[in-house]
Amino acid sequence: MERMNVNPTRMMLTSLKKRLKTAVRGHKLLKDKRDELMKEFLDLARENGRLREDVEKRLGEVYKNFTVASSIMSQEVMEESLMFPKQGVELQVSSRNIMSVDVPVFDFRTTAEDPADIFPYGFARTSGELDNAISELSDIFPILLELAAKEKETALLAAELEKTRRRVNALEYVMIPRLQVTIKYIQMKLDENERGNQTRLMKVKDMMLEEAIAEKKAKDEAAIERMVESRQ
Repeated sequence: MERMNVNPTRMMLTSLKKRLKTAVRGHKLLKDKRDELMKEFLDLARENGRLREDVEKRLGEVYKNFTVASSIMSQEVMEESLMFPKQGVELQVSSRNIMSVDVPVFDFRTTAEDPADIFPYGFARTSGELDNAISELSDIFPILLELAAKEKETALLAAELEKTRRRVNALEYVMIPRLQVTIKYIQMKLDENERGNQTRLMKVKDMMLEEAIAEKKAKDEAAIERMVESRQ
């Protein structure tokens, strides 16, 4: 791992150690978030699959009834019967937060006073299969909204999960190792400088000791010479 291009000083060493501590703590928090997001995503994917299977099965029955009704009724009567819908809905969109991700929540209310009033035609000229298809569509509509919300929620969680995974990997395989290598390099440089300083101090001490010994020797020799001269 390539180290960072910094000056090997004690101040920089202290700063990098603080950054490493923060990175390690952030890595743990992001890993916990990633694991929780994965759990939420898997639960949501299973629920989404169950809803989709249910909707596809029920829509299959709706298409079947429409096909039978189309074969029994004339095209003109079919179009006339469905031309002016009697019931409408007003969609309301809110949101809720899952692991810092805002996901949509869909709700609706019918525009007519009676929610069961869904048939825009009389029953004399239409077939029972058309009635069944419209009734089944009315029953499926809340599930379709729930499925739409779940699929959007799944997509948002998947995007957040991928973003969190990239951050975890960047910290685990790039940032933290790079900080560790740089800290080790600075520590080695500082230790090397300290050993160099100690070696220089020892040399200076030896030189001072030699000078002191030489000076003492010179003084002793001078004293001996004076004693010899005084006896003569």
